[in-house]
Amino acid sequence: MDLLSAEYGSSGEDESTKISTKRTDHESVVSQNVKRSKIDLAPNVSLEDPKLSNSILIKPTDTQINVNIPYDDMMKPVFGPSNPYSTKVMNQNVLTGHVEEQVFSEAAFKTQQRTFTSFGYALDPSLITQSTGVAGAGLPKGDSAILEGENMYQGPWAGFEGENIGNPVGPPEGTIVTKAEAETKSKKEIDAGQEKTTFHGKSEYDYQGRTYMHVPMDLDVNLLGEPGTQECFIPKRCIHTWSGHNKGVTAIRFFPRSAHLILSSSMDTKVKIWDVYNDRRCLRTYMGHNKAVRDITFTNDGKRFLTASYDKYIKLWDTETGQCIKSFTTGKIPYVVKFNPDEDKQHIFLAGCSDKKIVQFDINTGEVTQEYDQHLGAVNTITFVDENRRFVTTSDDKTLRAWEFDIPVVIKYIAEPHMHSMPAVTLHPNKKWLACQSLDNQIVIYGAKDRFRIHRKKRFTGHLVAGYACQVNFSPDGRFIMSGDSEGSIWFWDWKSCKMLKKFKAHENVVIGCEWHPHETSKVATCSWDGLIKLWVSDYYLFALLKCIYN
Repeated sequence: MDLLSAEYGSSGEDESTKISTKRTDHESVVSQNVKRSKIDLAPNVSLEDPKLSNSILIKPTDTQINVNIPYDDMMKPVFGPSNPYSTKVMNQNVLTGHVEEQVFSEAAFKTQQRTFTSFGYALDPSLITQSTGVAGAGLPKGDSAILEGENMYQGPWAGFEGENIGNPVGPPEGTIVTKAEAETKSKKEIDAGQEKTTFHGKSEYDYQGRTYMHVPMDLDVNLLGEPGTQECFIPKRCIHTWSGHNKGVTAIRFFPRSAHLILSSSMDTKVKIWDVYNDRRCLRTYMGHNKAVRDITFTNDGKRFLTASYDKYIKLWDTETGQCIKSFTTGKIPYVVKFNPDEDKQHIFLAGCSDKKIVQFDINTGEVTQEYDQHLGAVNTITFVDENRRFVTTSDDKTLRAWEFDIPVVIKYIAEPHMHSMPAVTLHPNKKWLACQSLDNQIVIYGAKDRFRIHRKKRFTGHLVAGYACQVNFSPDGRFIMSGDSEGSIWFWDWKSCKMLKKFKAHENVVIGCEWHPHETSKVATCSWDGLIKLWVSDYYLFALLKCIYN
């Protein structure tokens, strides 16, 4: 048995040795000829439920992402939980983070931008599809089944969350105002009847008992003549500078018909009247506003004028005595005031306000007789046309609208995609055209007749006025058109050819207003935010003056 087992044992060992040797040789041959591929039977999957999460999974090898992904999702680890001690951050290509271009059409972006501006919400750009949610204030509160209480149904036009609609504004009832607060308020605000005026001359009357309202007759110029009958010339030289305002001058107006006086309003809350001839000094200061004065306008005879201020008051003044006759207010800021030019309607004026309305006041009663409410932005200009039966208004809503006087219905509405806001409008001396200062650095011309069409062949460019309501004006004969700009220069163009004729530096700051003298056809007055008012003349005027002196 031992011999047999020994033989079988030796025989079995040899066989196993031979088999193992053969397998080893075979594996070495296979490993040399065949490259093994690794198969992962358990791929990495997210443990989050995609139905309960809005996160977007990305691959580490992705180079382009077609949607907005939150920063936390982009910085998640590939395997396992996040490392709280990791200092890895995304590379910054701007100061506040990392910005990359995304696939989002311009039309869709502008649509959502307008929706967010108007309603306070927009589709969430962080989601895969635009129909999965919104970002912003959301929809109005209110359940149609609840008729009382805090969650009462308010209808489809209710305000959004956080809006203060229908809620009282201001201190609660029964609030006690201390004496110190009342004194502080009285110092800041000028109540009606507390307006002041200061005369700056030695005597208000001359030896014949006449005031500065009297038109001087001892000049070589007929100040009572018809404007536009003489040939005009472009000014070049500054002959006088008025410096009495502490802050920027917002508007200047020549005295009607004679133009022997000039009225100015300023950001220092004061209104001043200046002498154009003789001593050329400040004659009177009118103080009745506590904020900057925006606009001024004379009546046809110049005996009274209106001031519109940012303190929300419109005040009527006596030009000669400086007395404040009456105050008007709607609780909104008046941007422009204009008397009806008809002689029998000098007791009526219009005011364009910040609440998108044009309000018509009657001076005799002090009441609002009409409201023109169609604009979608603050009203900037009011211009009477068609023998004062109609008027044209422009607004921050980038439209031009024509109205029948005393009828609150728009008869002409002009709004084009290429239009910009037009904060200054002037009527041509022939009363056929309107020159509108557009904020895209050009002056556009509209017809002042029935159709109010744009004159596409007339366009005056070259000056820079973007953001400023620089006044446009014409020479009395209608040959030239002029405007200031934001760099302190004044520009002159030829009306027929639209060619720029002259440009020169007039002020150190924005030239906001310019007025052409109606009788001395080479004189131009300009005002600026540097607080100065300047009078300019042409070389032809100086030559004629020297000729008269020597003769």
